[in-house]
Amino acid sequence: MRIIARGTLRDFWPLYPDAQEPVKAWCQEAKNAEWSSLHEIKKMYRSASIIGDNRVIFNIAGNKYRLIVKFNYEFGIGYIRFVVSHADYDKIDAESV
Repeated sequence: MRIIARGTLRDFWPLYPDAQEPVKAWCQEAKNAEWSSLHEIKKMYRSASIIGDNRVIFNIAGNKYRLIVKFNYEFGIGYIRFVVSHADYDKIDAESV
């Protein structure tokens, strides 16, 4: 998969430095993946939550952080939509960010 908007992640790291390595690990795994459906993502990430509009919420660093990614399977692209601490997750609408 090609991951778009990594700048969103780089902006997040100074605020939450302990998220940097787990997010980098997720990016590497996603880059090497060839997901063609939400089902394939769930096979690899059982704790991922599937929400509307091809968006998936990944739990990062033992569920301390949430990473929201929108996928276009036809083109093999994952668009980083948002990354947030678990504590701040309830303050956003994951289906519209």
